[in-house]
Amino acid sequence: MNRYKIKIEYDGTPFVGWQFQKNGISVQKVLQDAIFLFSQEKTIINGAGRTDSGVHAEEQIAHFDLKKKIEKKKFIKGINKYIGSHPVSVLEVKKVSRKFHSRYDAKQRKYRYIIVNRSSRLSLLKNKAWHISKNLNISKMKKGSSMLLGTHDFSTFRSSSCSANSPIKTLKKAKIKKRDDKITIDFISKSFLQQQVRSMVGCLKYLGEGKWSLKKFKKVFLSKTRSNCAPPAPAQGLYLSKIKY
Repeated sequence: MNRYKIKIEYDGTPFVGWQFQKNGISVQKVLQDAIFLFSQEKTIINGAGRTDSGVHAEEQIAHFDLKKKIEKKKFIKGINKYIGSHPVSVLEVKKVSRKFHSRYDAKQRKYRYIIVNRSSRLSLLKNKAWHISKNLNISKMKKGSSMLLGTHDFSTFRSSSCSANSPIKTLKKAKIKKRDDKITIDFISKSFLQQQVRSMVGCLKYLGEGKWSLKKFKKVFLSKTRSNCAPPAPAQGLYLSKIKY
């Protein structure tokens, strides 16, 4: 049996998420079906990040096992052909050790959230960013994001359906940049709780538009109470951006 690691990008808009579900089509199913059509072998593909419905990936990493050996160029050409019109592309493939696991071996995950802060509606970035018309105070948002750095109990930002064993996570980076009307927020950690990033962005938005003071933001964060959290940012602005091993 051979184990292969692949790098994938996808537009999450039409999917129920990464993981297979009965109520709609997932990225995982699209890839598994394409691998079967290419190799005539059934396999289960394991992803490094279980992105939710509507969330995109600039770089998702996954692994799967096949009995046959594959040629890189033929595999990438063939697999993308069988993916068809689905907005998923396999960018790279590499044979790896049978011990490699895309999810459990990941040392660092980077998520990026994109906001377009202007009055005009979105055309080019429709379903690819969060459109906020009210002017945001970037300085206050940066001060708020710095409070999130380090090891904390992130229960405030944790979805009620999250299956993680512990709400304790270490946020290594929280960086906000603005260029013209586009705001990018990058978060780096070894792992994240379900909806953690979108919930943090939702609270930063409340801070930026003046609904919350920095004191209120800190109080909500330290409360460790989900019901105190602002509404999570919509899925369409979130990207799984980079995974390091």
